[in-house]
Amino acid sequence: MGASPLTSWPWENLGSYKYLLYGPLVAKVVNSRAWESSSPDQWCFYLLLLFVLRGATYGFWAMYCNMHFLTRQRRIFKEGIDFAQIDKEWHWDNFFILQCMVGALAFCIFPFLRQLPFWDMTGVGITLLLHVLISEPLYYWAHREFHKGYLFSNYHHLHHSIRIPQAFTACFATPLEHLLLMGVMGVPLLGACLMGHGSWGLLFSYILLFDFLRAMGSSNVEVFSVGLFEAFPVLRYLIYTPTYHSIHHTEKNSNFCLFMPLFDWLGGTMNTKAWELHKEIISGKNDQVPDFVFLAHVVDVSQSLHSQFVLRWQASLPYKFRLILILMWPGAFISMLMLWAWSKTFLFSFYNLRGKLHQVWAVPRYGFQYFLPFAKNGINDQIELAILRADKMGVKVLSLAALNKNEALNGGGTLFVKKHPDLKVRVVHGNTLTAAVILNEIPKGTTEVFLTGATSKLGRAIALYLCKKRVRVMMLTLSVERFNSIQKEAPEEYRQYLVQVTKYQSAQNCKTWIVGKWLSPREQRWAPSGTHFHQFVVPPIISFRRDCTYGNLAAMRLPEDVEGLGTCEYTLERGVIHACHAGGVVHFLEGYTHHEVGAIDVDRIDIVWQAALKHGLRPV
Repeated sequence: MGASPLTSWPWENLGSYKYLLYGPLVAKVVNSRAWESSSPDQWCFYLLLLFVLRGATYGFWAMYCNMHFLTRQRRIFKEGIDFAQIDKEWHWDNFFILQCMVGALAFCIFPFLRQLPFWDMTGVGITLLLHVLISEPLYYWAHREFHKGYLFSNYHHLHHSIRIPQAFTACFATPLEHLLLMGVMGVPLLGACLMGHGSWGLLFSYILLFDFLRAMGSSNVEVFSVGLFEAFPVLRYLIYTPTYHSIHHTEKNSNFCLFMPLFDWLGGTMNTKAWELHKEIISGKNDQVPDFVFLAHVVDVSQSLHSQFVLRWQASLPYKFRLILILMWPGAFISMLMLWAWSKTFLFSFYNLRGKLHQVWAVPRYGFQYFLPFAKNGINDQIELAILRADKMGVKVLSLAALNKNEALNGGGTLFVKKHPDLKVRVVHGNTLTAAVILNEIPKGTTEVFLTGATSKLGRAIALYLCKKRVRVMMLTLSVERFNSIQKEAPEEYRQYLVQVTKYQSAQNCKTWIVGKWLSPREQRWAPSGTHFHQFVVPPIISFRRDCTYGNLAAMRLPEDVEGLGTCEYTLERGVIHACHAGGVVHFLEGYTHHEVGAIDVDRIDIVWQAALKHGLRPV
């Protein structure tokens, strides 16, 4: 038995090449200079502009509903969206191509549409009347029919397969449903035009308002205050809310209206729980206290665009430079200046693990700022305020990202623990697990390694661990005092395996480099062919040598039962997090009651590694 008709898009297998279908219209605009008022093909330009603005409307709502720092207290479904949902809705804009084709066809068939005036106020009244008398009841009736038997199982089920509605969910439907919706949207406009009162202003305002309200209804964020409906109760029947629409997604047997709940009331399908749920959402019912927080930071201006509230699809992939970032870079640079001047630590993303809420907070500082002497105190103030806020909220564990635990900045978090000895939240640098990940990447049988950043906290732990395994560690450092201090920590019989070197040339025959200090391409040249670079330096070194291999920053894969994870952590694969993040997760899951700051306890490296494996975290 074949598939039902109009259940899939003809261009769905084209991927991003589907946008070439706009090519003829774009070519006509360019060739005829359709943006000029004297051009007979000006309608082509207006049509393209309309669809750009429509895409921006849905994009705006998608950005807003993922700004968790603004919307967390008004979220309706408290779960996060995951990679599966993002992939499913990837081509949410397929319907634009259909509607653009139909729109172009209409302008070709009805030449009078090309001569529309800029504005006609009478047309607004006609459109509003036709919308209420025809579009609303037509959509209500059709929507109810699509919830029955064949139509639901073969068509509308696709829309309801989305767990957590977002703006793009409003567009996620089959071609048949979008053809119907196009009719619902087109009747008022066509009626006004046939009566001689159509206008470009009417087309733009009605269609964009239509899209705005549809995206709002699926945004998963309540935007209407309770006071508005208490002051004007009649509004409950004239405009739906995101909460009202969310009940339709959970129960599927009520709240079928397009925008006006009046028709649910007339049809006996208005859910009586909608108003009480609305009040609960506005009161902050779904604003939860996290159990674990990872305190991250921005790496650079381009990477700041790698977030769900900028481009959801991009954030769901490992970060890499894309051409679209060039267009967005000026805005990102201005945002950086604004964050530097006015912002404080904010909620960036979240996920759930075994029923516990894990959040990622971002310190509004960029990588280069951590190396500006005059910025040090300001950054520490931001971190300290975040720790105190977490402590006040009841967070159990807070883990510091790479630069937030910099030794020169705050001693790996020691500054805050000493300053606030009564902290209930456990501050963790995650370096113990970071060291464990790096050490377990080194192949068995390795007899010699070259270590840069050798006197850092991580470098020290790695050197002391390896020397006990009788691995010769060439520690690159100019400081005899620091080297001697670390060497004295090793048991006497293993000290011979720690060797101080001062030049990269010393490692020209060593194929295992552990990089804790940034290497320039020139410095990498000293590594022999076939070298593997293990890394714990931020940002990662440039993959300059084609005859060598480069490891990612130390990382681990989250357990398979993680829920609501839809953001990749910088350049890492989906579901993979940096080891300092993973170290905090393990600290929380194990229920450790101590802070993990300052020097790494080398004897705990294997203990923490085994704990990570026990809880389902896996090496990459």
